Amino acid sequence: MRVAALDCGTNSVRLLIADVTGDTLADVARRMRIVRLGEGVDATGRLAPAAIERTRQALLGYAAEIAERGATRVRMVATSASRDASNAADFRTMVRGVLGIDPEVVTGDEEARLSFSGAVRGLDGEPPYLVVDIGGGSTEFVTGSAAAEHAISVDIGCVRMTERHLHTDPPAGAEIAAATADITAAVDEALAAVPGRDARTLVGLAGSVTTVTALALGLPGYDPERIQHARIGYDEVATVTADLLAMTVAERRRLPVMHPGRADVIGAGALILRTIMERSAHRSVVASEHDILDGIVFGLTGSD
Repeated sequence: MRVAALDCGTNSVRLLIADVTGDTLADVARRMRIVRLGEGVDATGRLAPAAIERTRQALLGYAAEIAERGATRVRMVATSASRDASNAADFRTMVRGVLGIDPEVVTGDEEARLSFSGAVRGLDGEPPYLVVDIGGGSTEFVTGSAAAEHAISVDIGCVRMTERHLHTDPPAGAEIAAATADITAAVDEALAAVPGRDARTLVGLAGSVTTVTALALGLPGYDPERIQHARIGYDEVATVTADLLAMTVAERRRLPVMHPGRADVIGAGALILRTIMERSAHRSVVASEHDILDGIVFGLTGSD
């Protein structure tokens, strides 16, 4: 069965077209566009018309590829920004006009469970797992072994924390301290709700984690095959985080693994990952390129 899954978050909109046979998924195409749908939502509570239009343009390209590749089933999940916005109906109307389907605006709990499902399949790690999905507007924490058992979503993400705290370029020490305090409070809240400190393996998802991993590995370019299931230690994460926070956005953009649309928010994303490792007492993290998109696909085919 050939299916298409779309994930629209605060920072990016992504597409996975895959062939699924039983419990096996084979990629046909993976795409990612930075659209910053959640730009300003933390302050205004609304999706900006320009952000909706950027997302519409990305979806037009995805719709053409879905038709060209012959996917027979399509599912789109929308996450943090669409949950928070008072004008989310405008976004849903736009999606329906482009794709012919309604986006599913999922809860943080469901987002976490979908991410867990996609991340742990084929993972050669020791359960139970703590899976953390660091998004643009929120971060999901989910624990379990073969399946998700506990999950929570908290409102810390690389875009939200940047807009809320990191205003100078590079960020001032007082701004970093304020962001760290905000992140620490949210991480402690999450770890009080899920038994993340008892997990044997920490798994990190999404662009902040994979970019930090690529930098820690010293890759000459972004290489998903090298990043998938790479394990990096806390000291490496701390070093990369400090380096990123000391750089200007222009300097970050010149890093060979950096997506240009992520350069202004990667410092906050790295800070979230570092704080999670500190507060959960995990000395290493396993990066996964497989995430909520894979979970959406398995849900479409009934193999989840």
